[in-house]
Amino acid sequence: MQFIIDNWYLIFIALASGGMLFLPMLRNAGGALSPQQAVQLMNREKAVVIDVCEPGEFAAGHVNGAKNVPLAQLQERLPAVVKNKSLPVVLVCASGMRARGAAAIARKLGYENAQVLAGGLKAWREAGLPVEKA
Repeated sequence: MQFIIDNWYLIFIALASGGMLFLPMLRNAGGALSPQQAVQLMNREKAVVIDVCEPGEFAAGHVNGAKNVPLAQLQERLPAVVKNKSLPVVLVCASGMRARGAAAIARKLGYENAQVLAGGLKAWREAGLPVEKA
């Protein structure tokens, strides 16, 4: 017990360091994918990429092969665009915020493998991955 009292600051530093190592896992707990993980999912499991941006944003640049379904129309159009609900669905927007809401909608529709591209198209570009323009 005396050791703990005498070295409380070392124990605090050890716990803080452990917390910092654990923090990235908590951030990714929501099913967000890095751009590299998204590419692997697209290549290995034939994931469908759905861009939930508005048509003007989509035309300015989007992930290669992505299908544009604006967030406001997602509930109505997603079942027609992705008929197989067992396929992984990667939802993308400009920064990742709209895609989080889209993932919740997709899961309610039965797409259990719906995931978000963390950081959105911005992270995709920063990773140096190809972008199409319509």
